[in-house]
Amino acid sequence: MIDTSILDWLNVGLRWVHLIAGIGWIGTSLYFMWLDAALIRNDPSRPDVEGHTWLLHSGGFYLVERRKLPPGQLPAPIHWFKWEAAMTWLTGFPLLVIVYYLTRGVYLVDPAISTISPGQAVALGIGLLIVAWAAYDLLWSSPLARDGGRAATVLSWALLLAVVYGLTRVLSGRAAYIHAGAMLGTIMVANVWMRIVPAQRDQIAAATAGRTPDATLATRAKQRSTHNSYVTFPVIFMMLSHHYPLTYGHRLNWLILWLLIGVGAGVRHVMIAREHGRRADWWLVPVAAAVAVVVYLTSPAWLGGATRGGDRVGFDAAKEVIDRRCVSCHSGRPSDDVFRIAPNGVTFETPESIRDRAETIRVRVAILKNMPLANKTGMTDAERELLARWVDQGAAIDAGPRGH
Repeated sequence: MIDTSILDWLNVGLRWVHLIAGIGWIGTSLYFMWLDAALIRNDPSRPDVEGHTWLLHSGGFYLVERRKLPPGQLPAPIHWFKWEAAMTWLTGFPLLVIVYYLTRGVYLVDPAISTISPGQAVALGIGLLIVAWAAYDLLWSSPLARDGGRAATVLSWALLLAVVYGLTRVLSGRAAYIHAGAMLGTIMVANVWMRIVPAQRDQIAAATAGRTPDATLATRAKQRSTHNSYVTFPVIFMMLSHHYPLTYGHRLNWLILWLLIGVGAGVRHVMIAREHGRRADWWLVPVAAAVAVVVYLTSPAWLGGATRGGDRVGFDAAKEVIDRRCVSCHSGRPSDDVFRIAPNGVTFETPESIRDRAETIRVRVAILKNMPLANKTGMTDAERELLARWVDQGAAIDAGPRGH
């Protein structure tokens, strides 16, 4: 077993580089999608220039041209935009392994959802990345992708939504969200290295050899680049989703993720349409509706926040449950076999620290029921109800009844 401190530093280092690489990749992707739409046709036309645009940045003017390479003429140096994608995946996958695969399933599986073992869940996660790319690439290389690819588009979205639903029925909500994001991220990186970069290499080889490049490869590369752009915003949310238990911990987490995927893709569609001078603002109506549904589903009005009846619960009774089920992780010296430092620095060793997080306890323990993680300590429904009643009754920390 790798020392916990080493894993923690690997986690920090990989996450840091992953974020930097991802920002670079997303930034260049958004920039070039915008640039293609912003190019102005030359008047009079020039046979070697497809379009140009003027840019102003950091106190200077820049002239950017999109050119056709004359046969046999290859400019140098040529700057490639591919390593950002590679580094994003090469840091993201090890991060997935460290956080989800080397922590004995604490974030990966949830007995309340399915009986899958941590080993089976790891195999499912890795297999998903491989099978998803193969299925996607096969679909978009098939006749269904011709003539605008409407059939392939509909089938792609249907398969994505089915995978999201399936993952939330097998893995923990947190793991389901991150694996859906990892799946899309893997497809995006594979698009770059297995479809876009080969097309670019063919263009260079054609220019060097004095032949015309394969237009089919260039068309497919642009298509895959557009796909990447549409799923960028949903993937960003999924990569950040572990901070928002109200989404992945919700009993309708699959529906919430469906809606948020639609929000991200819808916003990106409006941006792309505007860049090309088209009006697609009506898309903001279903986007706003989806956001409204998510807000409602995660609100106390839907989750249920009514005060529970029953006998008054004293602080001593609530603390007994917390000491028995929570303090093994949330203490200054955790006794848990995975967590050697209290998660997020949260401890429950003083009455004040418990009271200050009373509402969080109610949401995570009684409503979402995703704490304790994977219910490692075996918290019962009766104990969850008791803590909920204590919070609903004011979360007082004065002496009170010890009974349930």
